[in-house]
Amino acid sequence: MTTRRTLLAAAGSLPLAAPALAQAPWPNRPVRVIVGFPPGGSLDVMTRLACEQMQTRLGQPFVVETRSGASGNIGAEAIARAAPDGYTVGTVSMHNLLINPLLFRQLPYNAERDFAWISAMWDLPNVAVVPAQHVPARTLAEFVTWAKARPQGVSYGSSGVGTTIHLSGAYLMAQAGIRAEHITFRGAAQTIPAMLGGDIQIAVDNLASYVSVIQEGRMRALAVTTPERWPGLPDVPTMAESGFAGLSYGPWHLWAGPAAMPREIAERLSQEIRTAFANPALQQRAIGMGARLLGTTPAQLAERLARERPIWAEMVRISGAQPE
Repeated sequence: MTTRRTLLAAAGSLPLAAPALAQAPWPNRPVRVIVGFPPGGSLDVMTRLACEQMQTRLGQPFVVETRSGASGNIGAEAIARAAPDGYTVGTVSMHNLLINPLLFRQLPYNAERDFAWISAMWDLPNVAVVPAQHVPARTLAEFVTWAKARPQGVSYGSSGVGTTIHLSGAYLMAQAGIRAEHITFRGAAQTIPAMLGGDIQIAVDNLASYVSVIQEGRMRALAVTTPERWPGLPDVPTMAESGFAGLSYGPWHLWAGPAAMPREIAERLSQEIRTAFANPALQQRAIGMGARLLGTTPAQLAERLARERPIWAEMVRISGAQPE
């Protein structure tokens, strides 16, 4: 008769089951990468380039999926609601996390609790520009003096209420004490002709949209919203150098996953992104698109979000933009 001692001895000689239950190293299947803005845009292009490098290094496909709409909120929600297994991540605008919570009465995600931070992606500076034919100012200080002398004030353009373009313009006008009217357009493609026609006098708009007209001399760049001078415009001072240190902030994008994603996967992805973005050719391509590649740890990204949250809240307050 088999005794209990015999059964225990036999069981002890069997292979342990734990290794069979252990998860395979990440990644062992394709990774889905959600982009919340339309295909063909700068964010989509740079996300795909980074994915190509990570796919080569990690041996698994990184498949980009477009989920655009609602100012990027649809894509952000898709990331937040994904299974937290490290196989769905995405690129998100700081607008979705720092500004939209102040402009939408209800969002389908919690900007502070529903995401795992991975890495900052890039800075996209705004630039204060004026039409050379209609505005004589060559510096921001000269523009302030000129604008204050106009009885009717000035008009500044943006692509919509609550955009960083609107908030930056409103903040500049308020800090300088300039009487100004905000005029909205569908984008730089409409704003630029209005400026060249003399209908508006200034915009603090995305640099990428204005590089060509600045180089042609039709627009004059007065200052950039980056902490340091922009590599492509070395003679253009920063907002801080021009006396407006509070405007040393512009739009930027980041990599994120769902909140419960394993920390070790977020750290691994962060390292791979930083490695990809260290590629000099990729850096130069980004500069040509009006952006500067970044690479941060998850902790550094969390710190930046926390640091900028009250800054953008103050800009929203000054602009008078109201929640929808």
